[in-house]
Amino acid sequence: MTNSWTDIQNTDLAIIMGGNAAEAHPCGFKWVTEAKANRGAKLIVIDPRFTRSAAVADFYAPIRQGTDIAFLLGVIRYCVQNDKVQWDYVKAFTNAPYLIKEGFGYADGLFIGYDETRRDYDRSTWNYELGADGYVISDETLQHPRCVWQLLKKHASVFTPEMVERICGTPKEKYLKVCEMIGECSSKTKTMTSMYALGWTQHSSGSQNIRTMAMLQLILGNIGVRGGGMNALRGHSNIQGLTDLGLYSNLIPGYLTIPSDKEPTLDSYMSTRGFKPLRPEQMSYWQNYKKFFVSFQKAMWGDAATAENDFAYDWLPKLDVPGYDILRAFQLMHEGKMNGYFCQGFNPLLSAPNRRKITTALSKLKFLVIMDPLQTETARFWENYGEHNDVDPSSIQTEVIELPTTCFAEETGSLANSGRWLQWHWAGGTPPGEAKHDNFIMGQIFLRLRALYQKEGGTVPEPIVNLDWRYKDPGEPTPEELAKELNGYANEDITDPNDPTKVVIAKGKQLVNFSVLRDDGKTTCGCWIYSGCFNEAGNNMARRDNTDPDNTGVFPNWAWSWPLNRRVLYNRASADVDGNPWDPTRKLLWWDGSKWTGFDVPDIAPNAKPNVVGPFIMNAEGTGRLFTLGLLRDGPFPAHYEPFESPVVNVIAPKIQGNPVARVFQNDRQQFGDAKEFPYAGTSYRLTEHFHFWTKHVRFNAVMQPEFFVEISEQLAGEKGIKSGHWVRVWSKRGSVKAKAVVTKRINTLMCDGKPVHIIGVPLHWGFIGETKEGFGPNSLTPFVGDANTDTPEFKAFLVNIERIAGPDVVALAEGPGAEEGDFSSLISDTLGDRSRTDF
Repeated sequence: MTNSWTDIQNTDLAIIMGGNAAEAHPCGFKWVTEAKANRGAKLIVIDPRFTRSAAVADFYAPIRQGTDIAFLLGVIRYCVQNDKVQWDYVKAFTNAPYLIKEGFGYADGLFIGYDETRRDYDRSTWNYELGADGYVISDETLQHPRCVWQLLKKHASVFTPEMVERICGTPKEKYLKVCEMIGECSSKTKTMTSMYALGWTQHSSGSQNIRTMAMLQLILGNIGVRGGGMNALRGHSNIQGLTDLGLYSNLIPGYLTIPSDKEPTLDSYMSTRGFKPLRPEQMSYWQNYKKFFVSFQKAMWGDAATAENDFAYDWLPKLDVPGYDILRAFQLMHEGKMNGYFCQGFNPLLSAPNRRKITTALSKLKFLVIMDPLQTETARFWENYGEHNDVDPSSIQTEVIELPTTCFAEETGSLANSGRWLQWHWAGGTPPGEAKHDNFIMGQIFLRLRALYQKEGGTVPEPIVNLDWRYKDPGEPTPEELAKELNGYANEDITDPNDPTKVVIAKGKQLVNFSVLRDDGKTTCGCWIYSGCFNEAGNNMARRDNTDPDNTGVFPNWAWSWPLNRRVLYNRASADVDGNPWDPTRKLLWWDGSKWTGFDVPDIAPNAKPNVVGPFIMNAEGTGRLFTLGLLRDGPFPAHYEPFESPVVNVIAPKIQGNPVARVFQNDRQQFGDAKEFPYAGTSYRLTEHFHFWTKHVRFNAVMQPEFFVEISEQLAGEKGIKSGHWVRVWSKRGSVKAKAVVTKRINTLMCDGKPVHIIGVPLHWGFIGETKEGFGPNSLTPFVGDANTDTPEFKAFLVNIERIAGPDVVALAEGPGAEEGDFSSLISDTLGDRSRTDF
């Protein structure tokens, strides 16, 4: 989230696309209702289903899953064509005027430089034209054919209202109404906020889905302002904390990156990370990268990380591939190249794509360790549960070890919510039975592992035996100790760079924030963006002062927000080039003649002159990027690609099906279905009554939604002879599920490229463990392919077929004592009748 949940109260238009906030984030959604009630804000929902968010929206537009980029590029075209652009913002705060290198181009669905063999691009032309002084060349008139603005206009020009309707299935009149409502927010005194979730990320073009809306928000001038921004709605509070702390295979805390094996030295690593400014006098904050990195290395290896050994750089793993994400991990497992797997708070048997492949992969492990407070399907993957887990236990040699952990209500510590707020909480109960805190389990594992290395040696033991572990109880570090370590402390007296006689932070003291970090080993900091959360002022995450100056929604003394307790990222962009707020009624930050002041912590140096330093200080040019250079593998502009399994061809580039640089393993390519065999578009989603897989252990939730179902339109039901309550089989190239059918008006058939497209919705909360009835999940159906940049699996768009079948009760009657051979059609009809669900 660039803003926060509480800031949504300031918006004039909330657009929910790629998510379902009212249902999946009901507590946060209250701020949308605040904006509607108090500001007269409008709500637009764009979704394949008429969701509970849509039920309270001012306007709803249907869309075929996987076509969001085409829709949004069409909105961008509309804004450009109809002068719905915040021109002062675009010219000053985006890279629209900057010239791109000669040779860059795009045609037939591909950018220049594509290598089909490598499924990758040569991105050398995806960059700025630089002058002799090393600064980017710009055309302030926006007329040069190679300036970003002209290239964007050309790129989006194909997405006319007719083309958007053809690709997305959104009726033209509905699409134009959305464009009109969005266009109104190009005014300096009207803002729009974008709210998205897994409906965007879980696609093979997921990163570009998000980026396209970010581009639109820049064009409207809605980044960095109250009531604006790009707001990612996290499914769990600590999903935000997971990314912050680098729990990805290619990251370390604070969004620093793991070196590649092509970066054998610290100097080679730093050569591509300390970006120099691309505009005169611009602040490029990543020039502090080495301070963040060295301070992290000191947190890892303490006194053993010295300037002489490049602060233990050699002990940090080096990647031979871009990342070891979930898809690559299970591919290696499937190939028999992984011996063990620690599964902490994760249920991959129901959460990773192509369940059949996941089962086979887990079966090839030597050992599987499960750390979870509740019994999971993954822990029992080896056990036969009939059709819901049809395996032969005698053929599975994997040793499964379960380590029961505590749940959040039994823990003390911090949670990081969607809005980047770190909020301290206290345990509300004691762990039951043998359950232990994760800190205890990880501490015990580490101590035993280190003892083995110390006793027996081994290959490269240094990273383990030298790991800094200075906790009062090494067997169970406390949350407070870890929080302080993440915040950072001084290893030596830290002096003022302008006055060496002045000690800023005394040795051993907590750092006030990351502004005092050093690259010479004098500071330790586990996560630079968290620095300030627990300093000498105390535990700032535990603050509970709910005062809110000017009713901004900032709540500056409630908990603590990274970075530096800032609540709105890029907030300098809330004021014009001279430092005056765009909207005086929604002031956030302004220039008082000598410094930046306001209701939030400035996202810029307090004394940075407003007409000199650009607001986007994490970019070397200081502007927001409509053209993203070479940072995304699939293009500097978003391009429309169909999902790998799509009911229609790509009308923009018929020869290209699926994102051309998304990683696809060869054996998985053979398991993609086509529209002839699987004519219907499937998608997955969540329900309010269940929280992922946790609440299927809770009888109250199980009673509210006890049984797995699939959702289909009245049109498809009519074609297939299916009524609500009928049993159906839904299958893909990879597997099948059986479920009750819910026939609903919430899903409608869409016309895409002249053919009807039926959508089948598959919720994900069921399995074979827990209080709910046994059921299946969408990952039995979904393909093993992910986003081109993050490798997030494509759960939201896949192909299936459907047929009516006899349900278990009918089969039991047919196979029971005294059953005679014959036609059971009347029996099926009598048993199922015309029952329909009334609880939706």
